[in-house]
Amino acid sequence: MSSINKVLILGNLTADPEIKETPSGKKVASFSVATSIKWKDDSGNKQEKAEFHRVTAWAHLAELAEKYLSKWKKVHIEGRLETRSWEDEDWKKRYATHIIAESMILLTPKSGNKEPDLNDDDMPESLKSKYDEPSKKDSRVSDEISIEDIPF
Repeated sequence: MSSINKVLILGNLTADPEIKETPSGKKVASFSVATSIKWKDDSGNKQEKAEFHRVTAWAHLAELAEKYLSKWKKVHIEGRLETRSWEDEDWKKRYATHIIAESMILLTPKSGNKEPDLNDDDMPESLKSKYDEPSKKDSRVSDEISIEDIPF
């Protein structure tokens, strides 16, 4: 049996991406994405807990992050977990786990509308294809699901 290392998060950037370049000229972007969960405790009080995820994007994804991502923008990231270790100045072993981005979908449109502007010439074609234009939606898709449609 093989193993799977797959992460999927949808959240908001906590700061603008930090962009660096390797000696060979490859770009790398580092940024943090906040996700949260909300619930009611036993007393009925609303609770919320935030998690902060460090994301590293390389090459083309780093270029997209540099151009399109900024603080508070909503983003969908798919990738894998990678843990790095090092020794600090006191010779203690330290660890940090990052998400290495393998795909990224920008969810905050420039115009503030709910949907991205698919006619925006600045948006790469690879990202435009991630969104369905209303005129191109499959006519078989229905907003309602009946109980007979559920296969179990």
